[in-house]
Amino acid sequence: MVRVIADAALVELVRLLPETDSVELKLTIPESEQVAVVAALGMDPLDAQIRQVFFFDTPDLALNRHGVVVRARRVQRKGGDSVVKLRPVEPADVPAALRESPRFTVEVDAVPGAFVCSGTLKRSVDSAEVRRVAAGAGPLTSLLSKRQRALATEHGPDGLALDDLRVLGPLLVLKLRFQPEGLDRRMVAELWLYPDGSRVLELSTKCEPGEAFQVAAEARAYLAARGVDTTGDQETKTRKALEFYAAAIRSETARAEPGGADC
Repeated sequence: MVRVIADAALVELVRLLPETDSVELKLTIPESEQVAVVAALGMDPLDAQIRQVFFFDTPDLALNRHGVVVRARRVQRKGGDSVVKLRPVEPADVPAALRESPRFTVEVDAVPGAFVCSGTLKRSVDSAEVRRVAAGAGPLTSLLSKRQRALATEHGPDGLALDDLRVLGPLLVLKLRFQPEGLDRRMVAELWLYPDGSRVLELSTKCEPGEAFQVAAEARAYLAARGVDTTGDQETKTRKALEFYAAAIRSETARAEPGGADC
């Protein structure tokens, strides 16, 4: 699932891997090929779990520009969670107290031809509370732990008030964990559905840092043998979601201003 990486980047990846907790190999499938890929890998959509995803940022995505992602999710038949993610992150620069927290993980996300190292601080929250905050009936900080708030504030833009962030969402996501026939490891498929009717299908598998190159080669060979193109352009589902909703907020604000389209 990894296309050729430039030599300098490959050296950097080899350096980072021993300092990370895990590697997630990802591949997004073009819309025109999604139905065929689902059939080729024997996925059953009825086994998928429904998730509702919300991001929080400013209309000009100030947090994202500083490498910070704040997200909350509601999960069917389960609770919810909140996440503060930093990317890219240098593992050696993470404070020891944070690095040792069982709620904090350092992971390399690799897509064909590229990778990024991220640090994620996660907290379990009540699904009903996520819904309440997303509806504007409660502050975002009620979903975040003290350490999450500190992490987002420290790495975000100066003067940013977390409770002033806008809700970017919801995104409806179908997540399927499955065991492809003929592949000795589990995979995950996520179908992200956007309000404009577009969709992103992402395939992924996680592995230990020490086995990343072997797993990548095996997964790529397996997918290629079943007609799945592993060399196409990749689409980042989070960035697509942030840009979609941020643009909608900016458009709505412009219409509401004096001299806007609604005047």
